[in-house]
Amino acid sequence: MSSLSPALLDRFIAIVGASYALGDEADLAPHLVENRGLYHGSSPLLLKPGSVEEVSAILTLASETGTAIVPQTGNTGLVGGQTPREGSSDIIVSLERMNRIRDIDPVASVMVVDGGCILADVQKAAEEHGRMFPLSLGSEGSCRIAGNLSTNAGGTAVLAYGNMRQLCLGLEVVMPTGEIWNGLRRLKKDNTGYDLRDLFIGAEGTLGIITGAVLKLFPQPLGHQVAFAGIQSVEDALALFKNASSLCGPALTGFELMPRIGVEFTVRNIPGVRDPLETAHPWYLLIDISTSDSAETAERMMTALLEQGFEAGLVQDATIASSETQQKALWHMRESMSDAQKPEGGSIKHDVSVPVSDIPEFMRKAEEAVMAAIPGARICAFGHMGDGNIHYNISQPVGADKAEFIGRWHEMNEIVHGLVLAHQGSISAEHGIGQLKRDELASIRSEIEMDLMRRIKRSFDPAGIMNPGKVVNV
Repeated sequence: MSSLSPALLDRFIAIVGASYALGDEADLAPHLVENRGLYHGSSPLLLKPGSVEEVSAILTLASETGTAIVPQTGNTGLVGGQTPREGSSDIIVSLERMNRIRDIDPVASVMVVDGGCILADVQKAAEEHGRMFPLSLGSEGSCRIAGNLSTNAGGTAVLAYGNMRQLCLGLEVVMPTGEIWNGLRRLKKDNTGYDLRDLFIGAEGTLGIITGAVLKLFPQPLGHQVAFAGIQSVEDALALFKNASSLCGPALTGFELMPRIGVEFTVRNIPGVRDPLETAHPWYLLIDISTSDSAETAERMMTALLEQGFEAGLVQDATIASSETQQKALWHMRESMSDAQKPEGGSIKHDVSVPVSDIPEFMRKAEEAVMAAIPGARICAFGHMGDGNIHYNISQPVGADKAEFIGRWHEMNEIVHGLVLAHQGSISAEHGIGQLKRDELASIRSEIEMDLMRRIKRSFDPAGIMNPGKVVNV
């Protein structure tokens, strides 16, 4: 990649001011590495615009000069979508200064925010107005709304509330040309032409920079119950999920599946985590019920569900959290399961989804195939069973060479993703495509699908400056 001239860099810096431009190697370093360390990029400059107009000026200049731009929010992505390319002169644009909550309308249950708002701050602001923003992620203390939208984030409440596509009514986007599209509409019904909003959600910053959003809010639940259950098999989990869906309906807000080895990892490696049950079980479920009428309703639902499970032999043991502190502790265990694998050595990760009814067969076939390829591998497959999203993670065998194990990443991808596709599933349920799955996407999607994606990319970004090398190659 050709380097950018000092004069051009000065023009970019002048847009935001020297105080909001990082060019020092040490200052840039944290922004050049993907969260898992899979990707290391390079950049001569990071800009922190403070307004939509400054973002527009940056992209106008970039379009005129053919300068590549990489949008970055919390830098918590897991597929390299927010990381500049290696050996490039990509300029990073961070939205961390654009973190205003512009307006909250509790009557209409909407909130208008800057793209750089931290997710946890949005949750807190909604709560202060008697409402709830339901997106919940392990990284919610640092991830930002524009990134959540750009990856169509899912999280732990998709079962009841949907992912970010369902939680957003309108967007404000700066196009690669510098033009500003104000689509901050607060309407739940609007059939006037193509839905441009949906093109930018999940586009991973390849079509423009999301600078503002209208988010849906919901009433705070009056009743909330969380239970942790030990079960014998994934088949039993599926049977209990069917019962839970019938008994609880929309009150079922979480149904998380975890293996014994995942609980062992978290207890061993995450401070403060303890095993909720006295005896070990092959599998576990974290069940979350939220009701809008009363705490008694939530308690009654959870008790009835577990009683049914015990009577049918689906539940071996269970505990119901008796306080909000205990509820948070159970969720903390689940949300820490991925980080708990790091001290165990190399981990090959998959973010996949299959039809819910296919999960037991997929899990069985995947385990057989993985163990045949790498005897002694420790499979830590967990996730959002209620919506079919499984994080099929594989930790290295005890005592194995980490580099050699990680070197088999693509081999494991072929095994796991091959089974996912055989079940009409997705190789990216909620993490996106980024750099990690870009070439694989092109190999599994039809020619017409890839052609349509490339046409959209060329139409929106004729100069090819927006997050190049991510999602699709044009």
